[in-house]
Amino acid sequence: MELIKWPFLKQTWGIEFERSKGAYLYTKDGRKILDAAGGAIVSNIGYGREEVAEAIARAVKNNSYILPPFLTPEREALLDELREYWLPSHLTRIHLSSGGSEANESAVKLAIQYQASRGKPEKNIILTRSLSYHGTTLNMSGISGHAARKRGLESYVPEPTTIETPYPLRCPLGSHHVDAKEYYLENLRNTIKRIGAEKIAGLLMEPINGSSGGAIYPPDNYWKEAHEILQENEILLIADEVMTGFGRVGEDFASNLYEIEPDILIAGKGMGGGYAAIGGTYSTDKIADSIQAAGYEVMFHTFAALPQSCAASAQVLKILREESLCENVPTLGEKILDKLNTEIGQHPNVAEIRGKGLLIGIEIVEDKSTLKPFDESRKTTSKIMEKGLEEGVFLYPGGTGEYRDIVCLGPAFIIGDTEIDLMVNALKKSIDEVAS
Repeated sequence: MELIKWPFLKQTWGIEFERSKGAYLYTKDGRKILDAAGGAIVSNIGYGREEVAEAIARAVKNNSYILPPFLTPEREALLDELREYWLPSHLTRIHLSSGGSEANESAVKLAIQYQASRGKPEKNIILTRSLSYHGTTLNMSGISGHAARKRGLESYVPEPTTIETPYPLRCPLGSHHVDAKEYYLENLRNTIKRIGAEKIAGLLMEPINGSSGGAIYPPDNYWKEAHEILQENEILLIADEVMTGFGRVGEDFASNLYEIEPDILIAGKGMGGGYAAIGGTYSTDKIADSIQAAGYEVMFHTFAALPQSCAASAQVLKILREESLCENVPTLGEKILDKLNTEIGQHPNVAEIRGKGLLIGIEIVEDKSTLKPFDESRKTTSKIMEKGLEEGVFLYPGGTGEYRDIVCLGPAFIIGDTEIDLMVNALKKSIDEVAS
């Protein structure tokens, strides 16, 4: 009998892992590989924590499944943890789902329902950004600025309405131009004017781009001024922090870095640390009360708020807090950036090294002076990742197809100098061999 094939499409870099512990993955053939990406920028407390496994086991025994709207001890514990220690004070309403794609879908639905509830059903366009990623469902694939992940779906998925992603390295005025902030703000103003503020429900954005752009962050004060423009036009600010939330960038949320208060915030990945499938959509009393007063429903997903997922998340967040792991992130991130700049900062194929905390992107190009990318057919990022695995380190492949090649680092918050040396050395060797 033919073996069942996994994954659905064959990968050149398939490996069979037997177990994981701390920041390391162990293969069936006995190799030890440093996970410098935290999986998909998910793992924050590391793998194999007994406390989380025990919390999941207790929850399964106590409440294997309870309909999402009902309250259970596991759900209550997570809600208390979120409200008391993590969420900004203005975000008082919590809607749980099974991951980031669902959580982003829920956020978009909330924004459109809110505008309809206040008598403005024509305010139903969700702005996104030219370079972005918000999930793998049809709707999220469509409105994301990620060409590679909607190939073959173009005839079906919605056409996005976008503003330009602030991308200082590739600003049309010139790389890191002094007027970059104003250029991108003017693009936002002009887009709103062209479409009409009366038609726009919200802007769905990543405060710092995830792996699609490789930790791109905007010019100083961009988000603060952009938020003011949105408020003037009654457009909701929807912050996708699936990748940046819960300490990844050195703050509880990337929004905090820019002193903005999103109307809706989405989180996932680090919320469960890889121990459970969970995502959260957080919003305000104003939005929730308006939707309820209009008689609309906010429907749950069948496996949202599973007691065992809530128990896992509450325990992960408790470990982050009680062991002060998030406080280590800025220092660890600076160490990695310093070492990267020393080792590959002048490399002819490294256009930029950027990031905040433990979300770091390295942009690889064919020509550093012109920022010309390698031809996509070369699969440069994939080859760098494959070479990294040979060196004993898993590096995360980023980019959108149109924007390439991006290598991302997003390790667990428990790494030390040994792991930093390993990941930087592997990255250097991989770029030397593949790009040069």
